[in-house]
Amino acid sequence: MTVRVGGAAGRVGRDGSLSLVFERRGGRTVVARSQFTLPLQVLGTVALDDPAAIVSILNPTGGLVGGDRLAIDVTVGESAHACLTTPSATKVYRATETPAEQHVRLRAAEGAIVEWVPDHTIPFPGAAFRQTIDADVAAGATLVLVDAYAAGRVARGEAWQFGMLDSRSTVHDVHGPIFDDRFVLAGSARWADLGLAERCPYFATVAVVTDGALDALGAALDAAAHQARDVRAAVARLARRGVVLRCLAPDAPSLLGAIDLAWSRAREALGLPALALRKP
Repeated sequence: MTVRVGGAAGRVGRDGSLSLVFERRGGRTVVARSQFTLPLQVLGTVALDDPAAIVSILNPTGGLVGGDRLAIDVTVGESAHACLTTPSATKVYRATETPAEQHVRLRAAEGAIVEWVPDHTIPFPGAAFRQTIDADVAAGATLVLVDAYAAGRVARGEAWQFGMLDSRSTVHDVHGPIFDDRFVLAGSARWADLGLAERCPYFATVAVVTDGALDALGAALDAAAHQARDVRAAVARLARRGVVLRCLAPDAPSLLGAIDLAWSRAREALGLPALALRKP
């Protein structure tokens, strides 16, 4: 493991990077390489009774500020299985000029499984945040991708007071695009209206890309959409190799419950046990 401290002098914000390589060795997946630059950091592999190597990514500074630029690069080798999460929600603080940025690159080799399941992102009043997630999924590989947000510190009456949210998730393979999803939101009370966010200040997308078992996967996510409490959710089949679930929720417990339910049902359809990350 290598740790470096970085950041360009003379500007607000810091540059952080994280590079992880997972490999299959014998009957288990191991972290073959880990290198990070603060304010990104990775905890040691979590020991749970699960086939995946479970790694938690965190920002020890407590959140992102305007001008921060984070880059995460994850490679999961052939037949390896990695699950990447965060210990808690990601906070994005007010930006005076440039937005905070996070760019995530995921690579899944043949037969690999990558689960990207961070907790949701919370933009504070005046925050500006831009994120890209770019995933390359080889033949026979599987990706579970979660992208979830709160509209702000809702309990403090700060919903929809952020400056800007710009999120793009793309998934592709050797044959071209599989999933390309983007939204750009400017904070405004009007998003709470009916017909927009339907007065639900929490929202998430769960996308699963795999080969085979798509009928079972779609049925599993559709069941989760109907079983989740107090949420509005719907499921759609991608043109090839995948299924996506959209979710609107009135509060954080409902959002997290819906995501956990969808993730568990997706895992079962993929022949994997449900996974409890045991967060406090």
